[in-house]
Amino acid sequence: MQIDKDERLSHQTQPRAIDIPQMLSHLPLFLELSAEQLAHIASGTREKRLAKGEMLFQKGDPPRGFFVIVFGQVKLAFPSSQGNEKVVDILGPRQCFGEAVMFMDRPYPVFAESLSDTLLLHISKNAVFDLLEHDPSFARRMLAGLSLRLHALVQDVESYSSRSSTQRVIGFLLQHCEAEADCEGEKTIALPTSKQVIASRLNLTPETLSRIFHDLAEAKLISVHGKEITIHDLKHLREFDL
Repeated sequence: MQIDKDERLSHQTQPRAIDIPQMLSHLPLFLELSAEQLAHIASGTREKRLAKGEMLFQKGDPPRGFFVIVFGQVKLAFPSSQGNEKVVDILGPRQCFGEAVMFMDRPYPVFAESLSDTLLLHISKNAVFDLLEHDPSFARRMLAGLSLRLHALVQDVESYSSRSSTQRVIGFLLQHCEAEADCEGEKTIALPTSKQVIASRLNLTPETLSRIFHDLAEAKLISVHGKEITIHDLKHLREFDL
């Protein structure tokens, strides 16, 4: 009886297996694939579960495919000899990363760390290359995804050079608010990660980010309660961003 009980507890604590083909079929990159093509990609796909704060790969590691986030968050960042880091991107569900270095067959230029409990799919390079050779539409979607990533990086550089620190912070708040429906009037949002990580992502120091939050609160545009930000009037905040 004790053995049966232990076995039941073991099964309860083990993460449930996921239906990889079904999960792939709901991702933008794979929406138009046939069942046979999905099965081919799924055969080269493995799930990877990370606890909060766990490293996925280090700078300099060789890529063997690319990743898609099912749930959770992943931070991509450069390490530094001073112990600081520069956050390149914060990625969430349905976003993929690692495609470019996979195609170039070069080591990862950044490290990847989970910001919360995260489920990823690792799609092998061989499965991708096989499908690219036989499916031009898949190749176009892969190129479109890489182009969007490049466009986002160019926008980041433009933002850093042409927008003030305050405008960058307001733009970040509006971006995370307006991704939701019915985003008018007063709105409370939860910051997706720590203020230190957000500051690095916006090319600011944590002290500058805190000062800007304080200034916006003094102007009665926002209220700050830990990781929750209440925007009191979205229209006025948007106008302040102009």
